[in-house]
Order: sequence, then C-alpha cells, then structure tokens
Amino acid sequence: MFLDRDGVINRRKTGGYITNWEEFFFQEGVRESLAFLKDIFGRIIIVSNQQGVGKGLMTISDLELIDLKMKEEIRNAGGSIDAAYYSTHLATENHPDRKPGTGLGLKARQEFPEISFAHSVMAGDTLSDMQFGRNLGMVNVLISNNKNDISHDDLYDYHFDSLLSFTQFIKR
Repeated sequence: MFLDRDGVINRRKTGGYITNWEEFFFQEGVRESLAFLKDIFGRIIIVSNQQGVGKGLMTISDLELIDLKMKEEIRNAGGSIDAAYYSTHLATENHPDRKPGTGLGLKARQEFPEISFAHSVMAGDTLSDMQFGRNLGMVNVLISNNKNDISHDDLYDYHFDSLLSFTQFIKR
C-alpha cells in the first residue's frame, strides 16, 4: 500500500508546509489504522511531495527528523512503515520524482522488487496522488472532503473522508 503523508497521515497545514515535528499532528485513528493496514497489505510505503525543502523553508535534516518521529509513533502503536520516499523538487521543475510523476513508485519497486503496481493501492488526498496511482496502474483511494477533488471521480476508485474510514470499510 502506498500512502501520501500530509492530509492522509497527518493534518495538512493550511497555506504552508509542515517544517518541524511541533507542526505535525496525526489524523484521528491513523496510527491504529496503519497497524491494521500493515497486516492486510504487507508493505506500507509513503510517497510524498515535500517542496518546502526545495523552497528553503526547511532542510533535509528537518524532513528526516519528522520522518523518524512519525515512524517511531506508528511503531509504538503496532504499525510500521517499510519505506518513505520524498520528492523535494519544486513543482516548476517537473521532476519525474514529483507526483504525479512515477519516480517515487519506481524507486519503491527497485527496493522491493515484489511490488506489483497492479495489486497495489494508492491512498492520497490530492488529484496528483490519484494521477500518480493511475500512472502506475494502482487502485486509487481518495481521502478528501474537497468537493473539487471529489468531482474528478475518473481518477479514483474509492472515496473516504479519512484513512480511518477506509480502514473501517475494509474491516467490514
């Protein structure tokens, strides 16, 4: 299973970027959901655009510290993240690692050759997340309440307002 970070795992910061751990707040039920989803999907991989680094608003070290603490809290709740891949490139660069480009997914499959995109799920909160999943042939789960995103139902297969809601659906 592939997951976006901001807006899915943690609350998105309106009008800005999560630049340090003090700004990182888990979405309700995410830690527990990830423990369950790990058992169902096997691998949990984060793919996230983090252009705050490219803009100079934070450093790679800041990003790595947030990642380390996030993984630790998830582990303490019984879950785990197999890998996290971040694109720090600016949107204007059109770098293939930046979603909807497929670079981060291809890096994941290089590290974990057993990954089959046709048997993978992408859960994200933006249309670029959904395009990323489509570009790799994944099942897409939109995690959003944004009416503009919801109207693009050709890009996603399922829609839920939270990762917790998606997890509860799977449990049923």
